Amino acid sequence: MAPSHVLKCCQKVLAWVPVAFIALVVAWSYYAYVVELCVFTISSTAEKAVSLRFCICHFSCLCGPIGRQFSHRLHPPLQEFCLSKSDKEQYEKEERPESQQEILRRAAKDLPIYTTTASKAIRYCDRCQLIKPDRCHHCSACDICVLKMDHHCPWVNNCVGFSNYKFFLLFLMYSLLYCLFVAATVLQYFIKFWTNELPDTHAKFHVLFLFFVAAMFFISILSLFSYHCWLVGKNRSTIETFRAPMFRNGPDKNGFSLGYSKNLREVFGDEKKYWLIPIFTSLGDGCNFPTRLVIMDPEQLAVSSQNEPAKRFLQHILCLNIT
Repeated sequence: MAPSHVLKCCQKVLAWVPVAFIALVVAWSYYAYVVELCVFTISSTAEKAVSLRFCICHFSCLCGPIGRQFSHRLHPPLQEFCLSKSDKEQYEKEERPESQQEILRRAAKDLPIYTTTASKAIRYCDRCQLIKPDRCHHCSACDICVLKMDHHCPWVNNCVGFSNYKFFLLFLMYSLLYCLFVAATVLQYFIKFWTNELPDTHAKFHVLFLFFVAAMFFISILSLFSYHCWLVGKNRSTIETFRAPMFRNGPDKNGFSLGYSKNLREVFGDEKKYWLIPIFTSLGDGCNFPTRLVIMDPEQLAVSSQNEPAKRFLQHILCLNIT
């Protein structure tokens, strides 16, 4: 047990290394831009004022999404997805998977669950001991079930899911704007560096690396942000892109897609004035999601086929009345 405990502690410590690296890079970039560039390199007072004001505003906007990145924990409504004490005891006593599934089906009959496993079984997390809501997955790194889990981000050492997906997108957007602004304003001094027009001080090397870092991060963040914008338009998570959710009538990657406009509102909410503000405005509770109307249960399809002759008769009567 001792070596296993030490290994887990080492893994937890190592998981914060990427976070520390990003924090150091961001801190250095602010120092290099504000002190080395604005104070020691830029000579124009107006240009200094604009650059410093942008940094202050950007830092204020970025703090909100960063702080809200860690709001992914389970909420009290998920208690209804937990088995009762008697069902849990019976589930643990049963050795046959068929009997365990029967217990889960009985417990989940009144729950808003439309997805299953690939084998048509109820999705159950033995680690968290709860019936998984639709789009919920267990994160092995966080060791917790996350609502509408998208992925585990190593750069913040946290899961991105229902509770913080909007803040994750805002974090990417504000970071993208920061890299773009830094690269655009440093470009002229970057050119002066190679033409030997910059003063020969240590600030010139900060300016050189600042442009390289800003350009590199801009390209990488742009690709990631574009990908997640595409996911928002499809109302898909990263997990659902690689493994389509299984409904009762088969897998469907677009099972939760409601159209571009409604998909956008699912993440950002109905009030457009709050879209760019780091406050929670996503629709729903993270446990129940609307699905496409084309997805119907076998029972619904059976009822629809039974009523088809009646529908044709009504259409025939309507046509006669119109003519």
